Amino acid sequence: MPQITGTTKLLGVIGNPIAHSLSPVIHNAAIEHLGLDYFYVPFLVKPADLATALDGLASIGVVGCSVTIPHKQAIIPLLANITPLARAVGAVNTIWHTPAGWQGTNTDVAGFVSPLMAMDRDWSQTTAIVLGNGGAARAVVAGCHQLGCSKIQVFGRDIDKLAEFRSSWQEIQLRVTNSDTPTSVIVSTHRWDELPDFIDREDLLIINCTPIGMHPQLDASPIDAEIFAKVGANAIAYDLIYTPRPTKFLQLAAQRGFTAIDGTEMLVQQGAMAFELWLQQPAPVAIMHQALLAYLAARH
Repeated sequence: MPQITGTTKLLGVIGNPIAHSLSPVIHNAAIEHLGLDYFYVPFLVKPADLATALDGLASIGVVGCSVTIPHKQAIIPLLANITPLARAVGAVNTIWHTPAGWQGTNTDVAGFVSPLMAMDRDWSQTTAIVLGNGGAARAVVAGCHQLGCSKIQVFGRDIDKLAEFRSSWQEIQLRVTNSDTPTSVIVSTHRWDELPDFIDREDLLIINCTPIGMHPQLDASPIDAEIFAKVGANAIAYDLIYTPRPTKFLQLAAQRGFTAIDGTEMLVQQGAMAFELWLQQPAPVAIMHQALLAYLAARH
């Protein structure tokens, strides 16, 4: 554990709830490995207190913060500036303070696609099934578009929010991997109860962007065994949740023989990008990953 002194600079993560966050594990491991005079702290910030919290964090000299549920969208109007990617995605997960105020970006997109880019797969033949339509889902949609997925289908329970989600992408263009020409992001949205009608096909990438199955809901899954039984071969199940490990969602996917990816790789990769932005030096990605896996193993 790094030594905290009067010269120690602070980084952190803001969210509600925040006790489950493992970002302090990976960032403090990186800080200790590099021998830096920093410390990364979890901050519980309720939605009604977000603006006040940002002022307070700035006043005590916090260098930068990760942003998690439920602030990724609500924080945008409170920032002095955000990057074009964050504006296109409509969600911010990383902020840093400057003399001009808080700046924001989104490292979730690159973090999400990192383990998928390593696969030998024709993404143009893959349909993305996105479960949920919050801030995390927006990063996932952008990532699926960058991969070049043939279709991106988003499922949620609130019809009005789904309509707003779909319309928000209508004029957004992003680059697909290995292309210099931006293309429009085409998203279709569907009610949650329509999911069985879209799930019985080959080459699916199913991503859980909801908190369903997060500790302590160990037996909960956004998709049950009956629906998983309809999924065709060559499917990938990707859960953004990283605790518990594996989630019920990924257990059911593994039982069907599907490729299962949990949120640890995304957590590390998006965190590494934020770390490099805050400290302007390469992040020790392997150290961050090892620290996270060791922490999770010790909890079981």
